[in-house]
Amino acid sequence: MLTRIIAGLALVPLSIIIIIGGLPLYIAELAIVCTALNEFYKAFKVKDINPLFNIGYIFAGYLLIKNIYGLDIQYSYVLAFILFLISITYLLRCKNNILDIAITFLGIFYVAIFLDYIVLTINDFELGNIYVWLIFTIAFATDTFAYFSGYLFGKHKLIPKVSPKKTIEGAIGGILGSTICAILFGYIFKLNIVPLIVIGSVGSIVAQFGDLFASSIKRYVGIKDYGKLIPGHGGILDRFDSVILVAPFVYFAITFFIK
Repeated sequence: MLTRIIAGLALVPLSIIIIIGGLPLYIAELAIVCTALNEFYKAFKVKDINPLFNIGYIFAGYLLIKNIYGLDIQYSYVLAFILFLISITYLLRCKNNILDIAITFLGIFYVAIFLDYIVLTINDFELGNIYVWLIFTIAFATDTFAYFSGYLFGKHKLIPKVSPKKTIEGAIGGILGSTICAILFGYIFKLNIVPLIVIGSVGSIVAQFGDLFASSIKRYVGIKDYGKLIPGHGGILDRFDSVILVAPFVYFAITFFIK
């Protein structure tokens, strides 16, 4: 428990950077995305899969430029297409195989593009500096309430082959906790509560899918954690596995139901 508290305190600087926004946030995103990509790609090397690290880092660097200059999303597609063409040359020269290329672009999509929705949430909405906290509220409330609900009441395994410790009771507790926190979030910031109930509950399910997806990868490659950066939590991906999927979910939920 102490390590979880210490890990939580370690996220305080990130919270300050999000409040500041602008260039410090964009630089922090670059560092986080590059670290997460490194963790993701290294995990698959255990299975003799060799992703193209440089391709992923180039895309991460582009996100910094995109956010600084406010570039349209079409440039992201153009760069992804160009990088894909470049990766094909590795394939044709027999330096890498199709799995290497597939994992490379899965990393770009899953890590870089999805995490960027944190910045997009701040920049694309009038109340973005408020809505961004809904991402972390849902992800961390789900994690916390699921942990304690499972610890106190957990009896029935959720998906033991993927994550042996997770229980159905914990999953339900996570959904309830996230929904309650989303309602409190609405009251604090004087937002419409009805859509927040839906976003909080469905978002919790999305968060748990993110957790399970990350766990399934770790189980496939045979590792316990993606890294050792955060005490008690492993690497960036271990701490942000829920956030990665919740970020785009919240962005699109706001776009269609609140904006």
